Amino acid sequence: MRYYFLIKKTFMSKIKNLLAPVLFLVPQIFFAQYTDVINSNRPGETMSAYAVGKSVIQAEIGVYGIKEKHDLLDYDGSGFGTDITLRYGAFLEKLEFVLDLEYQAEHFNTPYTSYKKNNFRQTVLGAKYLIYDPFKNYEKTKNIYSYKANHRFDWHSLIPAVSVFAGANFVGADNPYSFSPQSSISPKIALITQNLFGDGRWVFVTNIIADYITTDYPSYGYVLTLTHGFNDKWSGFVENQGYKSDFYSDAIIRGGAAYLINPNLQVDASLSTNFKNTPSIFYGGVGVSWRYDASYKEKQMEFKADRKARKNDDNLKDPKDKKETDYQEQERKRKSKYE
Repeated sequence: MRYYFLIKKTFMSKIKNLLAPVLFLVPQIFFAQYTDVINSNRPGETMSAYAVGKSVIQAEIGVYGIKEKHDLLDYDGSGFGTDITLRYGAFLEKLEFVLDLEYQAEHFNTPYTSYKKNNFRQTVLGAKYLIYDPFKNYEKTKNIYSYKANHRFDWHSLIPAVSVFAGANFVGADNPYSFSPQSSISPKIALITQNLFGDGRWVFVTNIIADYITTDYPSYGYVLTLTHGFNDKWSGFVENQGYKSDFYSDAIIRGGAAYLINPNLQVDASLSTNFKNTPSIFYGGVGVSWRYDASYKEKQMEFKADRKARKNDDNLKDPKDKKETDYQEQERKRKSKYE
């Protein structure tokens, strides 16, 4: 019986020493927005609920071609465009600053004439903040006795992460893509939700958007995106986008795929079309997403080093050792007093 208690005491001591660093890491795992691989919004149009991570810089760049045909006005057009999104995590893990730019150039033909137009279709500067994370303080438990229990539907996945975005549209004077010849600054806000299904293999994101709110032609819309990860490298998505205003309304369906080259670099391709002929629109584009996270990793290393140092300090558990240390400190102070 004596040996049983000695073995039990030794085993519990080892378990305690093993769990201590693991529990210390839990906040880092569940509260950080940073992921091991790049988390890009491309090639879809939705913004994800999660930020890139504090001190992380991310660039998402694409080029596309466009074809238009308007049956009533009897014109057809073609052109190209580029879109650039810069994302930066600052101050808080849950906070991200976003600069979104889109430039487009087109050539139109009618039975009587032809003309061109080119300018920024979109210039938005804003910030996104995660207000609710369903995985905070949540850990999915495994049942080692039941395969069925481990593979049944996880009802917790129905609870979405929720973020809000607030920013401003900047429109220059005489912009052919604007309803007004005057320059303007107007608000843009969005409610963002994100669900993870199938242990993260399926991701469903919704954006509810109010745009150009204070102008004569405010726009209200939504974007729904379903993404599926086929393996560690390939993912695909389908998307439905709709927006409505007195200036222009449309509904678009979009699909595409992305390939992960390395943890910080992704390439993608997509196709888009709408459901009407006033005008009918067809897009095709490719893009790349790149992340710079060296500063974040340096902070992680500093965090781990500080944790190790604190752990070494806490290893002084023996009261006798502590008493000797206090005595040595008192002796040092006493000697320095008389020197």
